[in-house]
Formats: sequence, C-alpha cells, structure tokens
Amino acid sequence: MNQFILNSYMPAKIISGHDCVKKNAAVFKGFGNKCLLVTGASGAKKSGALDDVINTLVACDISYVIFDSVSQNPLAEECRLAGLLAVKENVDFIVGIGGGSALDASKAVAIFAANPTFTVSDLYNRAIPANRLPLVLIGTTAGTGSEVTGVSVLTDMKGFKKSISGADCYADVSFCDAKYTHSASYDVTVSTALDAYAHALESFFAETSNDLSALYAEKALKLLWKNLNILRTNKKQPISDLQRNELYVASLYAGLAINITGTAFPHTAGYILTEIYNVPHGKACTAFHPQLMDKAEKYRPEKLEAVCAWFDTNKDGINEVIRDLTALTIHITDEQAKEYCSRWTSSVKNFDRTPGGYTPDEAVVGLLAFRETE
Repeated sequence: MNQFILNSYMPAKIISGHDCVKKNAAVFKGFGNKCLLVTGASGAKKSGALDDVINTLVACDISYVIFDSVSQNPLAEECRLAGLLAVKENVDFIVGIGGGSALDASKAVAIFAANPTFTVSDLYNRAIPANRLPLVLIGTTAGTGSEVTGVSVLTDMKGFKKSISGADCYADVSFCDAKYTHSASYDVTVSTALDAYAHALESFFAETSNDLSALYAEKALKLLWKNLNILRTNKKQPISDLQRNELYVASLYAGLAINITGTAFPHTAGYILTEIYNVPHGKACTAFHPQLMDKAEKYRPEKLEAVCAWFDTNKDGINEVIRDLTALTIHITDEQAKEYCSRWTSSVKNFDRTPGGYTPDEAVVGLLAFRETE
C-alpha cells in the first residue's frame, strides 16, 4: 500500500494580495507601539514597500526607527549591531522589508534584539530556539522564499556564508504583495527567478522530498520554467505584470517546498561563487544544476522524467536554458578549487540530501567546470 507523507511545519501567517499591507494595518498594531524597520540601501524604497509600511505605521500611531544598512550578503555582525539598536530604541517588534538579504537579516536582528548579550557565535551555536522579538516580513523580490521559511543565510566573521534555522527564524506574519517586485531590474529578476528555480528543483530531487513538498515544487517549477524562457528570449522587452505576479507566486511555492525538504548541494557549493567571485546567489546555485541533473538521471530517473515532461524537453534542453541564463565563467586554478572546497571536511546536510550524495571532490569538479578557457 502506498503511504502518503505530508509532514510539514510553517507557522508564519501569510497575508497576500494587492495592497495587503495597507488593508491589514491592525496587524502591525497588534505587535506594539514602536518598531525597527530593517532594509537594504535602496530596494525597499524603490519598490514602494517602505513608503506603504511607513504610512501604515503612522496611521496606526506606531513610531519607528530605520536600519537601512543591510549588505547584499548580510553580515551576522551587522545584524547584531541592528539588534543592539533595537534594544537601545526600546522597540516592540521588527519589520523586515526587501529581498532575501533584508529578510534573512531581519530574522537574526529579531533574535539579537531579544538577546543583547548574544555574540555571533551564540547565534550560530544556540542549541535550542532563542527568544526573539515579533517579526513581520515584506518581500520585494521573487526568489528568496524567506517569507515562508525558517532559515536565514548570513556571512560569518570568516567571510563564509552559513545558515541558521529553527522555529525562531520564522516570521510571525509575512505580507506578500507581488507589486513590490515590479521595480526589480531585468538582471535582478533573472537571478532571483533562478534562485526560486533552484529551490524548487533541488527540493523536488531531494532525499527529504515528500508528497506535499513535491506538490509545491511542481507548482513552482511549471511557472518558473515558462517565465524563465520568456526572460531568456525577450531580454529587451518590459517584464509584464503577469510575469511578475507569476514569478512571485512561484517563489513562495518554492519556499514552501524547501521549508519541508531543505536545499541540495548547489546551494552550499554556490556559496563559494558568491563569496569569492561576487556571483549573484541565484546564478551561483543554478551554475551547479547540470551536475544535479546528472545525479537525478542516475539516482532519481523517474523524477527527472517528470520534470522533462512538465517542461516538454529533455535534460540537455533544460541544461541549455539554465546555462544560458547563468552565463558564468571564472578565473580559477585546480589548487584554488581544492582549497575552497576543503572547508567541507565533515558531513554537510545539503550534500546528504542530494540524490546519491555529494562530496567535496565533486564540488571541485563542479567549480572547475566554470573555468574560463584561454
């Protein structure tokens, strides 16, 4: 008898739809009378989300302080400093506005704000979920899925990207309004769409996949494949509102999928490309996807067959599209690749989730595949 597995945990309340922030002002009032707004330098403002939130807070007589110094790859230390600012200003809750960097940072800020003696090491090493301030998230890009996951990716004191996760890393409420993604540039839209695609495909192939995660991944992949092909062929055309909306919905479905399964090796291996070569996160992940497709062909052929059927192409056709959108070459030697990958000396959960497993030696091969030829 077939056994259906639907295990899932996602405690964040999702409020979606056009103008959902302004239409649900009472939600903010329920968290207190003062908040810290956590954003990057420009995305929250450019998208219109920051103005919507500020106007809503003012209408509710809620005061606010702004921390707008979140880096593109947020530093755990800057999150600690933002947490101390929240303590100094005696805020009641945190509101994160932006793409994945701002949302991930806000999760850490909420923890630091409730634990002012925490060091960065304490954040990474906490054995149990920590106390945190109430947290509201508002996404402005279609890719991260951080609105619906209990994970935050930060850069540690050594310059390495590392994730934290747990019940304390979920938002209390996530406002999901696709209109905030409409100001994203073509390049940002492609990279974030590739991030969502990486989430969905890695989740679908993952050893931890179950019936519910597979449903979320399928919904995401069908929308993403359609729109990635449009982005690939219409590079000089404006991105339509329909495309923006579909990409954002897909990013949430993909986030719900990885919230159950986690990601596979491309997300971990891709950190090197971002840390050292400044490759945008989405492209850094999908750069390794041809390797993932080889793994799926060998260890999960029935799942690869399903994906090819959804996309109406074969493995080579999928790889061609992803390689074209990723378009990655780097200067790297054999010795550098081995040194970069030497950090993975013990079990890596993302490697273990991969069909057939994944090793540091395979990561070296993956990195060298991007080497620029003379």
